[in-house]
Amino acid sequence: MSYAKVTLIGNLGRDPEVRFTPDGRALANTSIAVTRKTKAGEETDWYRVTFGGKLGEIAGEYLKRGRQVYVEGRLKLNKYNDREGVERHSLDVDATELQMLGTRDGMARAGEEGASGAGSGPRESFAGARAGAAPRPSSAGSAGSGPTAGRGADSFPPEDDDIPF
Repeated sequence: MSYAKVTLIGNLGRDPEVRFTPDGRALANTSIAVTRKTKAGEETDWYRVTFGGKLGEIAGEYLKRGRQVYVEGRLKLNKYNDREGVERHSLDVDATELQMLGTRDGMARAGEEGASGAGSGPRESFAGARAGAAPRPSSAGSAGSGPTAGRGADSFPPEDDDIPF
């Protein structure tokens, strides 16, 4: 069995376009820009990404242009005919996992000022949503309960540390 898996960390180039299949399944399409540094400067690659099912609903509701995201998915080769009838191919990403990076404040700035939305603050309240699964609240999103209530997400009580080193 062969499997083509891709991992992307980048910024959304546009707001997701959400549509629904006849059976009610959400599909959200967007593009993600991944920028890397080279000797000559910076290069940006663009990837078309499709979120399906619960991920499609989450993407449509929470993702906006400029938002930094972590996406895992499968590579998918699509064939289509252009306006002149010539057969074309495109390599797209069918997302299986989504994690929103940066801060909520960074997302607001991205929409207002065109900033990247990248930040080193806490992650969004969906720690990592997988295709077909309900979103899991992260510890940053549940500050009112548990042993770390009232403290930041990166604060750990030293006496409760069970790490063996």
